[in-house]
Amino acid sequence: MGRPPPPKPAPKAAKGGSKKQTNLERSSYFARREAAKVLKSVLQGDANKRAVGSIKTLIYSPTIRNKKATFALVCQTLKHLPILKEAIEGANVLNGKWKRQEELMYIIAYDILFGQATVVLAGDAEKFLLQRKNALQSALAKLCVKKKVKRVEDLLLQYNPNPDVSKPRYVRVNTLKMDFESAFLELSKQHKQVQKDDIVPDLLVLPPGTDLHDHPLVKNGSIFLQGKASSMVAVSLGPQPGWEVLDACSAPGNKTVHLAALMRGKGKITACELNKDRMKRLEETVKYSGASNVEVLHGNFLNISTEDPLYTKVRAILLDPSCSGSGTAVDRLDHLLPSYTAAQAADVADTARMKNLAAFQSKALAHALSFPAVERVVYSTCSIYQTENEDVVKSVLPLADSLGFHLETALPKWTRRGLPVFEGSEHLLRTDPVVDMEGFFIALFVRKTAVSSPVVSQESEDHGHIKQTEELNRQNQSLRKKPIKRRLLPTRFVRMAEMMSRSYLIRRVQELG
Repeated sequence: MGRPPPPKPAPKAAKGGSKKQTNLERSSYFARREAAKVLKSVLQGDANKRAVGSIKTLIYSPTIRNKKATFALVCQTLKHLPILKEAIEGANVLNGKWKRQEELMYIIAYDILFGQATVVLAGDAEKFLLQRKNALQSALAKLCVKKKVKRVEDLLLQYNPNPDVSKPRYVRVNTLKMDFESAFLELSKQHKQVQKDDIVPDLLVLPPGTDLHDHPLVKNGSIFLQGKASSMVAVSLGPQPGWEVLDACSAPGNKTVHLAALMRGKGKITACELNKDRMKRLEETVKYSGASNVEVLHGNFLNISTEDPLYTKVRAILLDPSCSGSGTAVDRLDHLLPSYTAAQAADVADTARMKNLAAFQSKALAHALSFPAVERVVYSTCSIYQTENEDVVKSVLPLADSLGFHLETALPKWTRRGLPVFEGSEHLLRTDPVVDMEGFFIALFVRKTAVSSPVVSQESEDHGHIKQTEELNRQNQSLRKKPIKRRLLPTRFVRMAEMMSRSYLIRRVQELG
């Protein structure tokens, strides 16, 4: 593509046009406005460093009807955003009431300057910019001259080099609505290369680029488009049906409803989320999945008292707190955000934000380990940095040991493990952002005095439904029958000493954090 082509006359609204054309115009009209709504949320979250969700999460929300068109418009507009801003500024078209709808102006300007389809007079905003199409194209041509490039493609490379990623399409079968084999057979009818994952139960693997967003099984919640590493987290926790479970930082909720599926809808999951907007997304995901054993709690996990009777029976906690997101930056399309630069990606580990995140993560993990009946705690991040991963785990090891916890190997078949920075780091799990195309971290704490964990059969025909073997039941009954040894000190003094010791250790962890 050389210089921008000469402007075409603005198309006139068709009189007595065909129904097909009318439907196309209507579809384009609504797709641009859905895209503008997502773009506004993305740009505001990026500017405030407080995103409601990733670009993909926002686009694939159930409230977005035309996901394919919205995804294309948002991604392409973000990709061309620096150019669009300069062209719009050069044409002096963003003023008056249109300034308050700048995201919609960016979307329509992209369609006019770079889109494949002809923009029709579907709305007032389209009419306004089409009347100024000549000015926009002239501003774009001047920008090419200013940047000393002959093609818009070369201009785009100066602003936003785009990494090439060919990641398999992972699909988690929601066994609350559909059994694994039925989903496998249904997807195999349309896609020849459907494989069963060798690590994660109920996970299917399809070729890169497979588009399933409009598939009926996705729309009705029978399958979730969820990455492999993300799907490993709930499986690592391995809660049994009937347990009480706490998901500490739940939104957008994919891991929450995965827990519900592993528990076969039995027991209770309290899904905690502090951010109000993200909580709404969490509620949508829970409803969409059909998980009836999930209770959403709008609040701060750190404010939940470990002595609250509502949580004294919690046996498993999933802690997936806020993190840098460095392991999923490409997958989340962070490279399209205005704030993203190569220098930022390289230096993020040294920022004050990283230290603040690690302090919060250590505090939250210490709190999770302090619940009286908890037997299993999983700490996970989508970060590649030692500061948020091994260092956080190491900071709570004294407390964990005093409470009877040890690190246990999550998903033993997985070969990539933690950085060798302390004894026991071989139990930690890492995924590689290059080899696995996403960087996740998982640490599994198990209380030593707890009954052995449930067995997750990764090679069983039902692909991983949690089962409790007869041997574990026998051990459980045996433990219950053993006589309790009498303490030398009165019970009340022992409990008081334990509480003082625990409080001291928690305080030390928070001070060190």
